[in-house]
Amino acid sequence: MATNDKDKLEMLQEEKEKISKGGGEKRIAKQHEKGKLTARERIENFLDNGSFVELNAFVKHRQTQLGMDKKEAPGEGVVTGYGTVDGRLVYVFAQDFTVLGGTLGEMHAYKICDAMDRAAKVGAPFIGLNDSGGARIQEGVDALKGYGNIFYRNTIYSGVIPQISAIMGPCAGGAVYSPALTDFVFMVRDTSQMFITGPQVIKTVTGEEVSFEELGGADTHNSKSGVGHFAADNDEDCLAQIRELLSFIPSNNAEDPPAVEPSDDPNRKEEDLKDIIPENPNKPYDVRDVITRITDDGYFFEIQESYAQNIIIGFSRLNGRTVGIIANQPAHLAGCLDINASDKASRFIRFCDSFNIPIVTFQDVPGYLPGTDQEHGGIIRHGAKLLYAYSEATVPKITVILRKSYGGSYLAMCSKSLQADVVYAYPSAEIAVMGPEGAANIIFKKDIENSDDPENTRQEKISEYREQFANPYVAASRGRVDDIIDPKETRPRLIYALETLQTKREQRPSKKHGNIPV
Repeated sequence: MATNDKDKLEMLQEEKEKISKGGGEKRIAKQHEKGKLTARERIENFLDNGSFVELNAFVKHRQTQLGMDKKEAPGEGVVTGYGTVDGRLVYVFAQDFTVLGGTLGEMHAYKICDAMDRAAKVGAPFIGLNDSGGARIQEGVDALKGYGNIFYRNTIYSGVIPQISAIMGPCAGGAVYSPALTDFVFMVRDTSQMFITGPQVIKTVTGEEVSFEELGGADTHNSKSGVGHFAADNDEDCLAQIRELLSFIPSNNAEDPPAVEPSDDPNRKEEDLKDIIPENPNKPYDVRDVITRITDDGYFFEIQESYAQNIIIGFSRLNGRTVGIIANQPAHLAGCLDINASDKASRFIRFCDSFNIPIVTFQDVPGYLPGTDQEHGGIIRHGAKLLYAYSEATVPKITVILRKSYGGSYLAMCSKSLQADVVYAYPSAEIAVMGPEGAANIIFKKDIENSDDPENTRQEKISEYREQFANPYVAASRGRVDDIIDPKETRPRLIYALETLQTKREQRPSKKHGNIPV
């Protein structure tokens, strides 16, 4: 090799080495002191070993004002590229907090947008590892334009490729909107926060005093706001959770979810399913005990576990194939639907429908949560989202009515009227306009009031109503229930129904898009 060529290769190596060190050893050490991995360490931890291919490493900012002409920003404060997770292609960016605090400027945004465009072209999931001080103030409107370009792509590629955000450091102001536009948001306890206005601004404007963690930490957004879907204990845990999520979902909207070799007998029957649901309709139980007895190897990957706990969502497999599961949770608020539960389930339904994931719904719902807070907060509007999402979905939809199924909430939890493909009911199901107690008080009010023993008459009328109306047989006689099944047969019946629905084709009227009641 000629000497000149050797010099050029050495120069290339030096440049790559400088870029790989980001903000330098001191800043890397500070990152580690905070319990955080660097951008490159995160990518290395996340992707299959040796699979990462970096893009646009030599991109530089073009700002010369406010001292930026003297500031070097290796890699422009963000690492972008592609690699594989369990052998499947993904695109990724990781903001580098060691370089100008990971702030976003014009060319920083360009790198992210370029990676997003490439991911959409080839149909690969896009994962963003966020750790940034926000917009780069020195770049002014150019930085804001960069955010706008990212938001636009988040929106246009929604439902085309899965988009996943990990918040692994600060994420404030306009920076929070990109993660909010993506499908799933992961957060790390103690090291990540999301908020529009920080504690200092809040104190100045409202007088409230609040810590960063209380305002926008992982547990806050996973339990109170619903912005977060998962909370992790550290960076490594967060990245492992994302890998697990990816194992359930397809790479794009033209593919089916990945199937795995089943390790569980599809004909397995669970005798104790009949004992989980109490005979007393007012007694609570944990619906997870039903789910885990039916799914492959009893596994359930729950989403938003700490938010709106009266409804449960997540992924499982039935005979090796991914299903999205939605279930009322009688152990919390009796499984009533409310504002947050409606939002939580609706968004999950729309994700499953976007990416060809069949939906299995387990119903045990006494109604909508009563109260002025709910009514004034817009339960009508929010509850309508659930009706809209289920009606809009064209993926296979199977419903199992476990126990209570009353009134509008019966309809909202994927009834036949919302085009559920298959509806099963347990013998314990009570399908009616309202519960037997309330119905008896209304229908037989005069009989009860004129009785010599009102309470005894009331109990007789409740039993009469339950026997005549609040059971699955009336609904089955009207074709609203396809079959009343022995609980132990739930797993094989669901698997067989899903197999028959693999070739389902359903058309919707031609339109630009509907108008969901947001």
